[in-house]
Amino acid sequence: MSDALRKEVRDWMAKHLTGRFAPLWMRAGAGEGDVMPELRKEWERELAAGRWTCLGWPEEHGGRALSVAEQVVFQEEYSRAGGPGRMGHIGEGLIGPTILDYGTDDQKARFLPPIRAGEAFWAQGYSEPSAGSDLGNIRTRARRDEATGDWLVTGQKIWTSMAHVSDWIFVLARAEPDSVGRKGLIFLMMKLDQPGIEIQPIRQIGGGAEFNSVFFDGARAEARDVLGEVGDGWKIAMALLGYERGISTLGQQMSFAQELDLIIEIARENGAAERAAIRQRIAYAWAGLRAMRSLALRVLSEDPDAEAELMRERLAYKYQWATWHRDLGALAMDVIGLDGAPIEGDPRRERLEQMFLFTPADTIYGGTNEIQLNILAEVGLGMPREPRGTLT
Repeated sequence: MSDALRKEVRDWMAKHLTGRFAPLWMRAGAGEGDVMPELRKEWERELAAGRWTCLGWPEEHGGRALSVAEQVVFQEEYSRAGGPGRMGHIGEGLIGPTILDYGTDDQKARFLPPIRAGEAFWAQGYSEPSAGSDLGNIRTRARRDEATGDWLVTGQKIWTSMAHVSDWIFVLARAEPDSVGRKGLIFLMMKLDQPGIEIQPIRQIGGGAEFNSVFFDGARAEARDVLGEVGDGWKIAMALLGYERGISTLGQQMSFAQELDLIIEIARENGAAERAAIRQRIAYAWAGLRAMRSLALRVLSEDPDAEAELMRERLAYKYQWATWHRDLGALAMDVIGLDGAPIEGDPRRERLEQMFLFTPADTIYGGTNEIQLNILAEVGLGMPREPRGTLT
């Protein structure tokens, strides 16, 4: 099955990633998250028409019910063919599976079909200026409107990827005024195009603006759009983050491999490969990428006899790939040398320049390296908790 599926994906991509979609080839990688959003939305609908979205979802919800191994095949062949970064990732890979597990029948009927069809795009409202990696400190408030049962949201979310071109956002907010930490949280699904929501792009060093600040001033989440119950917010938010580190990581690694191939190609052209230190760093990067693949495949195997060990490996994965990718960006610039100054004319160098400028952020978003190491030590290894300060 896997060989036939690989051929099916390769053939489909060769036929469809052409014509008006040709400019998307190998685009929307690191630092390019906001390029050509409308064309990429069209591409999502093209994928949906070919039944290449939501592959692991149950068939009754429009998916193919493919196994983990089959989904890995798609991710790898999609990336190998130069498929662009997915505009539908947050809907398909994060909120969709969460709705499947925790949503009501009404929520599944309303939200899942537009995600699968590439017609509704989502943003994630977790991080705040004072609560980035530590979601237990969020201060965004949700107050119940007694007349309608809806929830009125006030606060700010930050580093919100692609909010300016999304239709919906899921928001973790504090529903109980005196609650602290993980208690009293609510998980809301909200329309972005409504009064009381203002979106301000954040310009990045590479020139793009895929991140945003989102301000809520009495914005409304309908009563029927609460996922779970009041107080379930933390549980649902953590479940969603578990999906984030799933099968799509194999596709991510294929993109990493393409970046490494570009570095090697340029190193051979400009003579950098003749330097022993550069060769050593390339070899280290190659070995690290193979180790990441091995770890991801082991985590996805879900071996019931190694549950505790796999939990530690899951906890380590984000730190592993973020640190590796940051170091790859530094290697790219050392290989390019003076040609790494902003110049035009070589798309390979432009891609690596953007990667270099963006990759330090890999060690910050989704949980800083420092937070990841704390989690690994305290949760994975059972070491004593680091002393925490208190917010006033």
